[in-house]
Amino acid sequence: MWISTASLLGAAGVALGAFGAHALKARLDAQQLQTWSTAVEYHLVHAVALLAVVLWGNATGRSVQPSAALFTAGILAFSGSLYALALGGPRWLGPITPLGGLCFVGGWISLAWFARGSAS
Repeated sequence: MWISTASLLGAAGVALGAFGAHALKARLDAQQLQTWSTAVEYHLVHAVALLAVVLWGNATGRSVQPSAALFTAGILAFSGSLYALALGGPRWLGPITPLGGLCFVGGWISLAWFARGSAS
């Protein structure tokens, strides 16, 4: 399930990046485009991180469920809220962005926790 999730999130990140670069370029101001770009950057980095974590977990037999879930939640909350805000979404979405960032941080910390003692 997690490889499929990572793959779909990666594809969505590429599509959203292209959408921002082409379809939104003439419609958004510079700040909105920067917000969109930040969302795409974190989206793609964590889609790749999710795939790497899952492959590492499969290779080592170690649990990656918490890290995978936190990276996925981070993409949805952090990048999702930024996408919406860039498109003029309601301002109450702003406080969701840092919660997504905390999910990313938690994903990395949980990965370190589960990797401790690993030979690789």
